[in-house]
Amino acid sequence: MIFRFRQPSVLPGFGLTLGFTLGYLGLIVLIPLAMAFTQAFHLSWDQFWRTVTAPRVLASYRLTFGAAFLAATINTGFGFIVAWVLVRYPFPGKRLVDALVDLPFALPTAVAGITLAAIYSSNGWIGHALEPLGMKIAFTPLGVIVALVFISLPFVVRTVQPVLEDLEAEVEEAAASLGADRWQIFWRVLFPAIRPALLTGFTLAFARAIGEYGSVIFIAGNLPMVSEITPLLIVSKLEQYDYSGAAAVSVVMLVISFLLLLLINLLQRWSRIQRGWETVI
Repeated sequence: MIFRFRQPSVLPGFGLTLGFTLGYLGLIVLIPLAMAFTQAFHLSWDQFWRTVTAPRVLASYRLTFGAAFLAATINTGFGFIVAWVLVRYPFPGKRLVDALVDLPFALPTAVAGITLAAIYSSNGWIGHALEPLGMKIAFTPLGVIVALVFISLPFVVRTVQPVLEDLEAEVEEAAASLGADRWQIFWRVLFPAIRPALLTGFTLAFARAIGEYGSVIFIAGNLPMVSEITPLLIVSKLEQYDYSGAAAVSVVMLVISFLLLLLINLLQRWSRIQRGWETVI
């Protein structure tokens, strides 16, 4: 009889660490999500459909996902500019500016919401100047976008910044020496290199903005059908002891968020494949 022993792994402890990883993820992520689905299944299909397609709920979906998408798009552009300045240009106070980028990470969201509401209200520093121009930010859907831009900016900057640091300036100089103008250098040299990082930053900013609650409720106004976000609607249902209704709306948010993130990840994979083919060619 021949006994065959499994060849030892170069990195021992895989079985133990894999079991710990799956158990930890199941305890922290999968079990709570499964409980949301279980609570939602207490409703019949008709009750579930009426709950998640009520006019007030649909309006909150449009505001939440629309504002999150706009905020992530804005931060993708301006976050790249901020990262570019921090990487490529020396200037006085650079370390302070670099530290300020992380401020939304450390600042409590409620403090951020109160501060933004005070600044952009009709008697605030910025709101007072914009009101004669017919622009009202606080207590409107525009205020929701402002709050989401504030809290999601670091995700784009911190994702793009390391890629720009690794990208040598000599590559741009070589392209310029071959006759390429600034737009051609950006589009054909810089953008292919940072495109995966930009998509990743957009994904993180979008995901963060979808679930934001604390900084939004103080500046949104929270008017049903106008400036009410879905997380606030879920909290309102919980306060009314409508646990099944809150779980139903949460499940819809979870499914839509997962599908959107899956789509963005597929785009990231396609972008990497395209970049690989361009490198081979």
